[in-house]
Amino acid sequence: MSAAAGSVGGTTAAALEATVRGYMDACTAGDADGIAGFLSGNARHYFPPDMYDGPWKGARVIAQRWATAVRERGSSWTVDAIVVDEPRRQAVCEWTHHKGSLGVILRGAEWYEFDDDGLITEIRAYYASPQAPDHTRLELGGFDYAGRGYPYA
Repeated sequence: MSAAAGSVGGTTAAALEATVRGYMDACTAGDADGIAGFLSGNARHYFPPDMYDGPWKGARVIAQRWATAVRERGSSWTVDAIVVDEPRRQAVCEWTHHKGSLGVILRGAEWYEFDDDGLITEIRAYYASPQAPDHTRLELGGFDYAGRGYPYA
């Protein structure tokens, strides 16, 4: 799917799902321009602490980082399940990340936020893995939980 196709769909449930699927397809293709076409210019991608030097800030940064993962680690992704909340312009996608050259399979889910044009403004990645015993807060690195009204005590 081309970058233009990612930005044309709008904000219906079907369009938001197509945007997530198109984004994942562009990631698997290692197509930095295609990836960026599904993201707002100031998009943010959050990860667990100490993962991938996150959060990644900006469409071009996100696009380049995933294109590099494909090139250097043989990364590819599948969309295993997706749920869309059209009125809130949000989606959740369960996925599998195959890190081909490392022989690693990483499973997880991402929370997506979209702007008025249906471009992805925020991705919050959550991984299926054991709890880190040396962490007292298991949350996304760099994400402003308190500022967004999440319980923080």
